[in-house]
Amino acid sequence: QVQLVESGGGLVQAGGSLRLSCAASGNILSINVMGWYRQATGKQRELVATITSGGSTNYADSVKGRFTISRDNAKNTVDLQMNSLKPEDTAVYYCNADLMEVTDGSRYRYLRVWGQGTLVTVSS
Repeated sequence: QVQLVESGGGLVQAGGSLRLSCAASGNILSINVMGWYRQATGKQRELVATITSGGSTNYADSVKGRFTISRDNAKNTVDLQMNSLKPEDTAVYYCNADLMEVTDGSRYRYLRVWGQGTLVTVSS
């Protein structure tokens, strides 16, 4: 069974930094896009950043210049380096992956998988 496990959330003061990590495990053939989303209390889940297997990145305007997404294709991991954090960055951060899972020998299927979420709290 494919799963994503996140780590690295916590409490930090405004202006500080945190690094989130996410590792995918299971019978994975390939991972196309990996990304981070976040959901603040009372708000919808929103995209933070994504990265393709080729290294192309996409960021929400609100985090450009402050956050950096990176991945290790060999290890099936994705990280999010968050600098200059603001109170409005407070949210539960979710890892996401669009991948192909190997099932029943040579068969495979497309999956969109989410992690369990990790809380980031930025105090003012």
